[in-house]
Amino acid sequence: MAADLEEQYDKIYRYCYFRVNNREIAEDITQETFVRFFESGNCINGHTIRYLYTIARNICIDEYRKQKTKQKLNEELQFYNDESMIDSVCVKAALSQLDEKDREILLLRYANEEPISIICKIYNISRFTAYRRILKAQNELKNKLGKEFY
Repeated sequence: MAADLEEQYDKIYRYCYFRVNNREIAEDITQETFVRFFESGNCINGHTIRYLYTIARNICIDEYRKQKTKQKLNEELQFYNDESMIDSVCVKAALSQLDEKDREILLLRYANEEPISIICKIYNISRFTAYRRILKAQNELKNKLGKEFY
């Protein structure tokens, strides 16, 4: 159970980090997510990860509402000289241009490496719909990035 909880903690942290783009805030949100999870007493084994993502999503939304500021791409580019870092910033910028749902499904699938079955449960959708949404989000991201990345 401890190893499983540790793995879930890492997944929730990555999820939060990609949502707020700040290490300290992501750590705080992750901590708050688990505090709320344990305080709720809803330690349902089958739905734990789904419940954790729901809590984390709501806290991230609250954090976004508090800050309501975005960093500009030009501010980030001045700190990066390495080409791979610039590519990373370009990918991050392209991701920020995607619809929130597309960004989130790509994050769950590729950054957190969640299986399709978990994504289906989180969104309450069929496997076919999940695959279709992921493919749509990938195509949107490719269009935003342009041909230089492919």
